[in-house]
Amino acid sequence: MGKAPDARRNICYHWENTTFSGPPATTDHFPLTPNRVLSPTCSPSARPRCSTPPLIQTTIGAIGWTLTGTDNDDDAAAIVGQFFRQRGNRLSFTNTLIAEHTDRPVGLAVLYPGELARDLDLPLREHRRLLGLDPEITAEGQPGELYLDTLALIPSARGQGWGGQLLDACAAKADALGLPLALLVEDDNPAARLYTRHGFVPVEHVEVAGHGYTRLRRAVSGSVGSGEW
Repeated sequence: MGKAPDARRNICYHWENTTFSGPPATTDHFPLTPNRVLSPTCSPSARPRCSTPPLIQTTIGAIGWTLTGTDNDDDAAAIVGQFFRQRGNRLSFTNTLIAEHTDRPVGLAVLYPGELARDLDLPLREHRRLLGLDPEITAEGQPGELYLDTLALIPSARGQGWGGQLLDACAAKADALGLPLALLVEDDNPAARLYTRHGFVPVEHVEVAGHGYTRLRRAVSGSVGSGEW
């Protein structure tokens, strides 16, 4: 069983180049009113030093290699970092939620509307083309859903309820938009149990970057349709 949340926990939002922070979001207060800048480790001015890109790459693995045209995590994380600092792509800071504890980042979620998936992959396709690689990239998100691209925690934060809090924040955003929340989970990934506990159900099996994944989807609940991306 995870540890109970405490008052020092915050979910911080980087959407639209604005940093928000506050208690874990609910459908009653999302988005949050800006009240405190995220810790200097991941503030906008310090974003190049943020540990977010390696954490993203560690989580997405082979998909990251495909997106960046590399064959190892170190090189992929460096390129993920370049895209993270830019707008208009799936890995951008504008699509990222940061969870922090005592002013230190402990986890993140990357999500965006599925209808934007192909457009958000355009810069990555161009990157692959410039490397002389096949520019085609499988769009993971689908129209009519909010797609959770990446959910990741630092090792020391696992098993403490952070994954569930980030999922709740993502679900709140999806509900505000009136969209189901969807994600892909790799075959045999034990994280599938967490998603099941949070109301996700399997809808299809797909292959991405040579690996098998199940698309899971959580239906809209509560008050819906009042939010904007």
